[in-house]
Amino acid sequence: MVGVSWTGGAKRLDGTAQVRTRSLETGEWSAWRDLEVNIDPLEKPGPRVRGASEPLWVGSSDGVQVQVVRKNGTTGPLPRGLEVNLVDPGVVTEAETRSTTSEPAAFVADTSPGATPTDSTAPTDSAAPTDSVVPGDGTTATPTDGQTTTSPAPTDSATPTTTPSDSVSASPTTSAPSATPSAPPSTVPEPPITSRADWGADESLSPDPSEYNANVKAVFVHHTDGANDYSCADSASIVRGIYAYHTQVNHWNDIGYNFLVDKCGTIFEGRKGGVGLPVLGAHTYGWNRESAGIAVLGDYTSTSATNAALTSIARVAAWKLGQYGADPAGTVQLTAGATQTNYFGTGFTAGSKYTFQRISGHRDGYNTQCPGGSLYNQLPTVRAWASGPVQGLKVASVGGAGLSGSTFYTKGAVTVRWTATTPSSLISSFRLLVDGKTVATAPGSATSVGATLALGSHTVAVQAVHQSGKTATSASVNVVAETTAPTFTTTPTLSLRTGTVNTTAVPVTLGWKAADNTALSSVKLLSPTTATFGPTTTGSGRTATSGTATTWSMRAYDYAGNYRTVSPAYTPVILQESSATKSGSWTTRSSSSYLGGKSYSSGSKGAGLTWTFTGRSAAWVVSRASSSGQAYVYVDGTKVATVDLKSSTTLYRQAVWTKTWSSSAKHTVKIVVVGTSGRPTVTTDGLVYIK
Repeated sequence: MVGVSWTGGAKRLDGTAQVRTRSLETGEWSAWRDLEVNIDPLEKPGPRVRGASEPLWVGSSDGVQVQVVRKNGTTGPLPRGLEVNLVDPGVVTEAETRSTTSEPAAFVADTSPGATPTDSTAPTDSAAPTDSVVPGDGTTATPTDGQTTTSPAPTDSATPTTTPSDSVSASPTTSAPSATPSAPPSTVPEPPITSRADWGADESLSPDPSEYNANVKAVFVHHTDGANDYSCADSASIVRGIYAYHTQVNHWNDIGYNFLVDKCGTIFEGRKGGVGLPVLGAHTYGWNRESAGIAVLGDYTSTSATNAALTSIARVAAWKLGQYGADPAGTVQLTAGATQTNYFGTGFTAGSKYTFQRISGHRDGYNTQCPGGSLYNQLPTVRAWASGPVQGLKVASVGGAGLSGSTFYTKGAVTVRWTATTPSSLISSFRLLVDGKTVATAPGSATSVGATLALGSHTVAVQAVHQSGKTATSASVNVVAETTAPTFTTTPTLSLRTGTVNTTAVPVTLGWKAADNTALSSVKLLSPTTATFGPTTTGSGRTATSGTATTWSMRAYDYAGNYRTVSPAYTPVILQESSATKSGSWTTRSSSSYLGGKSYSSGSKGAGLTWTFTGRSAAWVVSRASSSGQAYVYVDGTKVATVDLKSSTTLYRQAVWTKTWSSSAKHTVKIVVVGTSGRPTVTTDGLVYIK
């Protein structure tokens, strides 16, 4: 971790401080990065308190360069008293906690009282970094190994010591520390918090006793600046580094924030004194006396904070404000502890009251970009999550039920699933409401619950109970519970259709009609093959095996999952032309293209063939060619059709005429040659019927 500091705890740095570091792993130098130097001063800084940038987490590095870019873009001599401050956060073992800092590798010192830095320029990107510098030469500062800190111990001048009050000063320098108050209960649960001992705080760096406020009226959200690509495994190291930086570089008496949160949502105890107590922090200049500070590790100027981080901010804020009965989504009057102007240009006068959101950004109280524009824009979400009720609650699906239109249908047992945008850790429980009454409950981490509905129509909704006790109810959905199976109003039947007939495959149409008392979902063909049809479909072209009884099993489903199955059997039968009763003159033709290898042909006007059968559908099978003529078709002695067999291409085994009856019965079909002029020939291949 690296930063810069300068003499004068209330003085601002003139220019933009930039650093770049050399990676210990790769040996490569990073790009120049700006340090956040617009940092809140202490309200009454002692003489040993230094102004300082925010520390920047850079990971394992063995080289650093610093430059200060002035408003005109130049990088002239470094300001007097500027120090480069390096922090090694150390490691934590089971037996000890340790946090170490390095002595500044270089600094800009006066050569005599009132002297200015020596003339020199800070390096630019084109300058090659060096491995050593002479301290005090006003050039780039590069660290060396093996240095130890000689920073003076914090003094009372940097330690708040007054009793809790509405005093405008957050850093008084007189009187004894306030007595330790008791921790009031909160209206919401305390989130998991990593203690100072667990993140490895070296308590010797903060020997002064804690000071307490009267209460916590508001929470200010911060970011710590620095890279966002840190590993969450390094978060404790980053916290240790910030702690060492605040105490050893700024010379504060402790870390400034009350809580810190990493991008994975881990919450760390910040300033000592007890997480459940209103510990006076040093995080928001002029407003520390009535607030707590929560800092997110990383830079959120243009990068949004993770949902995990936002969730933890909301949980901490809700818990702290809940100790004092405050609604996180509300506003509050805070008394200014300093005369200043915030980031938005709003002026504050010490001792006067001003309205703040209960959860505010650092920039609301002080002239800084913190907590970054992206995180600041996410604060409305944090307030909504912290305050409740649960946001974005809706029923996502109803398992065990089918949806038709806007209504779900079930046989009774359902699993209702829901979604919500409020994180589950802020939700106490869910309730399943049926017709407005609770029939099942689930914990806040759940996303579904089961129930069995009585027969009939119902409204079903989900109610979420926020940890604050506020409830939110989803829009209801209509659910009908019913157990009546669909019916086949027309039993599945086979009828012959036109097309090419083979000895093994006859073209047929499978027809049916199904209905349901509520909502038919689908009809499925189960055998002799499988297919699924929509609720309004009533027929399908298929082929059937001739000479074999085949079962056509169909099942109708409704949206509730009820179903009915019917399984009629049908046999297509091929009657050869030789089985017909002949009249007139017919000749036999042989070809493998004919059914059975043979057919009858006649060009004699009035020649006829008659078949008698018992069935429910029939089809006349013929050959067609350009020279084919016409034929009359008689059914049960009545002429029903005149069929023209002429075709531009020669076709064999064609079912050209079909008829279907409502039930099976005995019928006769007779075909008669018309004797068409110029093309009188009719060649017949037989008759097919279904029994």
